[in-house]
Amino acid sequence: MNILEKSSTISSIHTGYSAPASSKISKGQRRQPSLSPGVVIWFTGLSGAGKTTLARALEVLLYEAGYPVEHLDGDAVREHLSKGLGFSREDRDTNIRRIGYVANLLAKHGVLVLVSAISPYRSTREAVLAEAPRKLEVYVDAPLKVLIQRDVKGLYARALRGEIPHFTGISDPYEPPLNPDLHLRTDQMSLQECLSRLLAALAPFGVEEVPKR
Repeated sequence: MNILEKSSTISSIHTGYSAPASSKISKGQRRQPSLSPGVVIWFTGLSGAGKTTLARALEVLLYEAGYPVEHLDGDAVREHLSKGLGFSREDRDTNIRRIGYVANLLAKHGVLVLVSAISPYRSTREAVLAEAPRKLEVYVDAPLKVLIQRDVKGLYARALRGEIPHFTGISDPYEPPLNPDLHLRTDQMSLQECLSRLLAALAPFGVEEVPKR
């Protein structure tokens, strides 16, 4: 069984993510592939594009394959590491720089670091990724009308009515990567197709398929 086949328990990107309760592989059974240094895999894109869904799905595959992996989600980091920051450009940049610092530090110690964060400003993303030992910038993309359809919380609708200020993609700008390492259109590709593309992009970094057991 290869690494992609293990994702059969993960639901579609369009219906949300359902992670296994726990890995089927014990710590003692897990092999320890050597990655030195690690890689920062940075998922950027608008809210609802599928950044966190993809990062979580990839995290499961990499973990069960035995790779050292950590997921830094923008919302979680803002809640715990950047609590108190607002949504001005300065505060957004501070949040992204903090995420980048932690991600790059982990990667220097051989960890595959998955970052899922809107990270709207191109210059800040580029500056952070320039410090990574190795990096893969992934632009997760879908048309605005699709994002609105996916938005079960109604945040886009509220932003369009002016009820949420500084909402990226509506009242605040999003600057897409000019030359991302990977561009995933989640309105056109299934979760499996996206994961396949991600794994192919990670292969040159030494991320290999899981051997048959």
